[in-house]
Amino acid sequence: MTPTSGSGPSTIVLISTGGTISAQTTADGAVPALGAAELVSSVSASPAGSTTGSAGADVRSIDLMRVDSSAMSVADQFTVVRAIGDALTDERVLGVVVTHGTDTMEETAFLADLYLADDRPVVFTGAQLPADSPGADGPANVAAALATVADPASRGLGVVVALGGRVLPARGVFKTSTTDPAAFDTVHPGLPRQVLPGPIPLGRTARVDSFTLYPGVSPGLIAAAVAQNAAGLVLAATGSGNTHPDVTAEVALAVQHGLTVVVTSRVPHGEVTATYGGGGGAVDLRRAGTIMSPWLRAPQARMALIALLTGGHDRGEIADFFLCQGF
Repeated sequence: MTPTSGSGPSTIVLISTGGTISAQTTADGAVPALGAAELVSSVSASPAGSTTGSAGADVRSIDLMRVDSSAMSVADQFTVVRAIGDALTDERVLGVVVTHGTDTMEETAFLADLYLADDRPVVFTGAQLPADSPGADGPANVAAALATVADPASRGLGVVVALGGRVLPARGVFKTSTTDPAAFDTVHPGLPRQVLPGPIPLGRTARVDSFTLYPGVSPGLIAAAVAQNAAGLVLAATGSGNTHPDVTAEVALAVQHGLTVVVTSRVPHGEVTATYGGGGGAVDLRRAGTIMSPWLRAPQARMALIALLTGGHDRGEIADFFLCQGF
């Protein structure tokens, strides 16, 4: 890792992973092109601010990868989390900024929040417009992320997402717009922050599938997950965790085959509680052996289940984790 300026008493590490914030327009569409140092330089060249103006901290840039976040693998996401952890082993580091595509930022940022117990700030940011677009929002977002890291009030908050003038906790965040510069909202701003014990996994991780449920959905999707040796399954059900009785029956078989099944909702806001019966309600799904996710929606519930299964946690411990994401 090479500092972008001289060594100082404190350093902010900026890790770039690609995404729209680094993209330039080509005949084949916008593709990631800029590295971390160029993103840092874009802040210095813009009216948004200076890279060394926040609490006197220098910025050290790390080019980790250049990919669209929609093309990230789970292995890539764990690589990002390990890079953050590695950066925080240096006591001179004030905090970390990660530039990331917005498509799956909610997953990677939450995965980082699952493992990082350090109270120093970790801020994810990105952009809605490519770097070569008129009015590109990337430089302002990077400047805001750097300022958030340098703010003493950011310590102890866990991982946050800073974009479009908003700073939101990673736990519960989700993308709400394909175009609005303020691209994210939260299912709840004060979710309990439970950090998983042990080191960040290295190597193969548990496979967890995720399906959105709807009228007419084939119960065979559940059987297919079993047949393809998934370790876990996350279902984004209708309403407060409801579906068709045929799906419930297939879920019960999946649980008998050893799958851990988590049920959440495809509805953006509100707590998911087991209220309805009738064969396909959340009461029935819970009786079939599923675990209810009160607040975490499917993308983040899936990352949590991957992390928990990879760490060897049993069903009781997994149920306790999701219960602790309620109040």
